[in-house]
Amino acid sequence: MPEISRFFGIVITMYYNDHSPPHFHVRYNDQKALIAIENFAVLEGKLKSRALGLVTEWAALHQAELMHNWELARQQAALEKVQPLE
Repeated sequence: MPEISRFFGIVITMYYNDHSPPHFHVRYNDQKALIAIENFAVLEGKLKSRALGLVTEWAALHQAELMHNWELARQQAALEKVQPLE
C-alpha cells in the first residue's frame, strides 16, 4: 500500500486496484479510516475529530491530486507524493 503523504503523525495511503468509490486510507496511531475523495465522507473506520479535521482540510486542498493518484492506482502505475499539510 503506497504512502502518498504524511503529516502530524497521519499517514495517507492508497491501494492498487482498490474497490470503488474512489478513496484513500488514513492511519493515525491506532485509528484507521477510509475517506471518500469526492466528498471526504468517512466510508469505514473512525478518526478522532481533530485528526479528521486535519485530513479533511488536507484532502480539500489536494482533491484533484488524490483523484489523479486514484486513476494511477487503477492502472497499476506509480503513485505521486502529495504535499503534506503544514
